Amino acid sequence: MKAFVVEKLEDKKFTSSIKEIDIPEIGEDEVLIKASYSSLNYKDALSSVGNPGVTKVFPHVTGIDVSGIIEKSNSKDFIRGNKVLVTGYDLGMNTNGGHQEYVKVPAKWVIKIPDNLTEEEIMTYGTAGLTAALSINELEENGIKSGKILVTGATGGVGSIAVSILSKLNYEVVAITGKKDKEEFLKTLGANKVILRDEFDIKNRKPLLSEEFDGVIDTVGGDFLAHSLKLIKHSGVATCCGLTSSFELNTNVFPFILRGIRLIGIDSVEIALEKKEKIWNKIANEYKITNIDKLVTKIDLSDIKQAYENILSSKSIGRYLVKI
Repeated sequence: MKAFVVEKLEDKKFTSSIKEIDIPEIGEDEVLIKASYSSLNYKDALSSVGNPGVTKVFPHVTGIDVSGIIEKSNSKDFIRGNKVLVTGYDLGMNTNGGHQEYVKVPAKWVIKIPDNLTEEEIMTYGTAGLTAALSINELEENGIKSGKILVTGATGGVGSIAVSILSKLNYEVVAITGKKDKEEFLKTLGANKVILRDEFDIKNRKPLLSEEFDGVIDTVGGDFLAHSLKLIKHSGVATCCGLTSSFELNTNVFPFILRGIRLIGIDSVEIALEKKEKIWNKIANEYKITNIDKLVTKIDLSDIKQAYENILSSKSIGRYLVKI
């Protein structure tokens, strides 16, 4: 079968290409998925250049997402022909991922695709969509069911889907981006206002600023998250899921003890399967967006290498959908 394979040439030197590899054999409580679609995520791009925090096992097939049809099953929970998806866990990290024609995984990682989503649609969301939906779900479950929401890194996969879902749910959405030429794009997704990254005063060292936002969905971390916390209204909520700006957070306790705000971390990798199923069902229903095609670039295996370069150089917009 065909697969997008990353190989280690020597220390800190890697190469990637499409190769013919063997179709894997499944063991007890495993399934073999005939892949239909996958996607690209920042973590995939890091894996493709040998980032040791993501992948240590080489040769390696990237792809932390996959949707498809069960080809073989050694599990009582799945039969041949079931339409399924896998996101998270070790898929695409040190276990060969979704950028291959057949994918072997433990059955406990697998979810049946909700009836009103296709294999293509669900991979249009992928891990980025799951992360965005988890973030919005946390806002709702913590009492932020309306109001003004700030989204950082808004042209990225998580950010762009978050903007779209929030708009559908009738929040007032303020989007931050470093790409001036994408202001109109964000407004077509539903942003009410766009702030350019250089205009967001992250160098301001005041411990608190005027209350402006009911909630924040942060996808970049670092000083952008730290500055956002100072702008949240009393009893507001911030979620964080990314670190493209920085993994460090230099902040103070005033927003937490004087305004009672909450900062909630979002993990889409190791959460319980039951919670993943709940959020995918929300994506299939109340969170389902009609403008998803506006933020998707469709590619195949041969386009992955260039797409990774775009992601790592911050040139990518929205989502990459990979047809296998």
